[in-house]
Amino acid sequence: MPEKHRIFTTSFAQVYPLYVAKAEKKGRTKAEVDAVICWLTGCSQKQLETLLRKATDMETFFREAPALNPQRLLIKGVVCGVRVEEVQDPTMREIRYLDKLVDELAKGWSLAKVLRTA
Repeated sequence: MPEKHRIFTTSFAQVYPLYVAKAEKKGRTKAEVDAVICWLTGCSQKQLETLLRKATDMETFFREAPALNPQRLLIKGVVCGVRVEEVQDPTMREIRYLDKLVDELAKGWSLAKVLRTA
């Protein structure tokens, strides 16, 4: 069996500030990043904060997500040279979905468009 990618065992709390920094560098806010994460995972803001304090690893974060948004299947495109809709591993695909959402936010897309509501 192939070894798991190290991102699976990385704490979400370690990755989260990188998402926020990427968005803020482009004039977006932490609140918008939180909205994207909550939209994708079904977490409330309080649940998100709890998961960050617990230092939940990425694999567990997505496996225990309260309600992965069915609209996430509409997320298409390339992140880090990888087409997200072609990622075979389900957990890695969820991670790539989040990467893509943060990328779209940082590119200046409206929050409604990023959340596939516009």
